[in-house]
Amino acid sequence: MTGAADQRPIGVFDSGIGGLTVMRAVAGRLPGERLIYLGDTARVPYGTKSAATVTRYATQCADFLLGRGIKALVVACNTASALAIDSLRERMAAAGIPVLGVIEPGAVEACRVSRHGRVGVIGTSSTLRSGAYARAIAAIRPDFTVVGAACPLFVPLAEEGWVGAQDDVALSVARRYLQPLLAADVDTLILGCTHYPLLRGVIEKIMPGAALVDSGAAVAGDLERALARLGLAAPEKAGGAAREARGATATDPGATRQAEYHVTDDPDRFREVGERFLGHPIAGPHLADLIDLTGESAGLTTDSAGDRRR
Repeated sequence: MTGAADQRPIGVFDSGIGGLTVMRAVAGRLPGERLIYLGDTARVPYGTKSAATVTRYATQCADFLLGRGIKALVVACNTASALAIDSLRERMAAAGIPVLGVIEPGAVEACRVSRHGRVGVIGTSSTLRSGAYARAIAAIRPDFTVVGAACPLFVPLAEEGWVGAQDDVALSVARRYLQPLLAADVDTLILGCTHYPLLRGVIEKIMPGAALVDSGAAVAGDLERALARLGLAAPEKAGGAAREARGATATDPGATRQAEYHVTDDPDRFREVGERFLGHPIAGPHLADLIDLTGESAGLTTDSAGDRRR
């Protein structure tokens, strides 16, 4: 089904829980759209794995969501966006499914807001090693300087809820990680991991003069424009007009309450942390089975109550 009233869902996947920040941004921007989220919690993190492995995992995630009838795919994982986006776009092209990652929208927004052309990027080691953000920025503004820093402990801090701007542990970790970016005098900082927006207050306290770029919010805007351009948007009365009437923002949980959630392991942990990310209860989630042609499995296809869903 395509056209002005396309009711098919949008698929969003991440290596784990962090992609819920992107899900929240999409829901706030497009409250009339149906959403399906997949977290590959059995194989998180992607950020320490090779490009070939990340591409294989991302392909399995995309195929699972394609099987659930999606009309568009959002790769919420920065590592998968950096290492697998071209492969995913080629794979999904035959089905007419647009694929959006978080790298390009974040780079465009950083170039737009940077005052002096000095951009910092924080993310996983794999994302930084890939150079994806640096290349994307250079394609737009080759005169810009890009400085990166890996911040692996930000992920457990976010999942434990240690994200307050007065939290001594979070501040100490952030101060150590961000010191090279302070020394480089960056004026803009890309939050290049989906967990990092939860630490915005902490980061702002350490780097008060830097403009922070949330790639999730940026990709939500790109998704809205892509759906309209391709004739894939849900009815306008449930989309843009409703958003304006409600005064919804990019952080409004909105449609995430009605979203469908799948994980490849430990649904109870996902529910516990995910509800903290989204600010409301999560129904489910279901356990998903991701099996490729080699027979590798990332989980069992059961729901959270243990009922088999093969």
